[in-house]
Amino acid sequence: MTRFCHYLIQFVFLTASGFGAESHPPFHSTTLAAIDQANTTLWTKCIDSHGVILDFVGEIPTPEDCAVGKPNAIGWWSPIEDGPMFTGLYLPAACERARRSGKDEDKAKARRLAQGLIKCASVSDVPGFIARGMGTDGKCHYPLGSDDQTHPWFYGLHTYCMSDLPSVEERDQIVAKMKEVAAALEANGWKCPCDGAFKGDFRGAFRGHLFRDAVRYLYMLKAMHDVTKDKVWLTRYHQALEERPPQSEQTRIQICAQGCARDHEAIKNINDYQQWIYVGSQASLAGLVAMETNEVLKTQYRTGLMLNAESSLKSLEAHKLFDNKDTKVFGDADWRAVYATWFPQPTQAEAQRMSGIADKAKRGERKHYESRYMRNPLAAAAIVALAGDGTGREAIEQTLQHFDYSKLNMSVFFFAECAYYALPDAR
Repeated sequence: MTRFCHYLIQFVFLTASGFGAESHPPFHSTTLAAIDQANTTLWTKCIDSHGVILDFVGEIPTPEDCAVGKPNAIGWWSPIEDGPMFTGLYLPAACERARRSGKDEDKAKARRLAQGLIKCASVSDVPGFIARGMGTDGKCHYPLGSDDQTHPWFYGLHTYCMSDLPSVEERDQIVAKMKEVAAALEANGWKCPCDGAFKGDFRGAFRGHLFRDAVRYLYMLKAMHDVTKDKVWLTRYHQALEERPPQSEQTRIQICAQGCARDHEAIKNINDYQQWIYVGSQASLAGLVAMETNEVLKTQYRTGLMLNAESSLKSLEAHKLFDNKDTKVFGDADWRAVYATWFPQPTQAEAQRMSGIADKAKRGERKHYESRYMRNPLAAAAIVALAGDGTGREAIEQTLQHFDYSKLNMSVFFFAECAYYALPDAR
């Protein structure tokens, strides 16, 4: 069972439980007040000493936890589950905030995030491995990364590199690391390598037939040419454009023009629950539109970009069902108690099996509640905003104003800043 299946089960639970029976009023009177509170809360609570975003505030795993696989060898449900994914998706928003404000404080925050991403790619001796985050000793990590962690790593660093924030020395450092990781992925057929006891295994890849496969793969190839100017990456990009992935009768550029609707059969409930895993795909389309000079290709990318924005717009409405006074228990913060079952995990399948065993009474309902009525609409807001033309601005700002960010448990409210800073500057 994939992680998406776990989230599908959670979605069914939410629907059956009847969460969100009434609409609730917004918390903030202005969008800027909402974004400033979100930024302060994120940087006060959810970013570790390395500059990596934590999933939530909770006990950080120890070297022993990472070595034996607690709560599981994938690292799911731990505070360091999605470090590169979240940090990479958020870094462009931090860069844009720094550009707009001009404040040294905001510039320093963006640099800290970039160095956090570099560290995630520097704690393993496996080329191309991106750790989900670091444990208590600043080096230990879970052995299984994924494509969900790897693509945002490139996205965040590419955006940072092409800004005016890094020094010449820092940019050289980052580009060198990006070349190292990209070369390893290319050698592995763009499959994501594992570490530790799973060394030699792979988890996730980018050459599949889905929309999110095609757009992320093309983006990374194009981004590597953007930062290195090495023609080999441009050649690979042009070859990949016209390739038909396995199980597909269409080329990757044709797949990109279809948008995420192509994935609806493979990944259920995208609009209701899975918007968060498509923010990076939409960001890739926006990046490809910005980098591409061929108008025919640009038009196809823009077609997918606008289709996604139109499809996601209706997902913003769920924010109205989030009650800022809700008192459901976020038991996931005590992950040791909720996911107490442990057994040896010699295979990825066993690790995944163990990840599905939880004490539901201790877990409580708050994580599901935040996922459905906070994470999904904020991620959808980011997807709509990334269209880049101000589409749905009023609906986006209403969504961003709704939440009391200081009371949220899950760090995914950073999507609010992603949405805000993807909108055209209204000043």
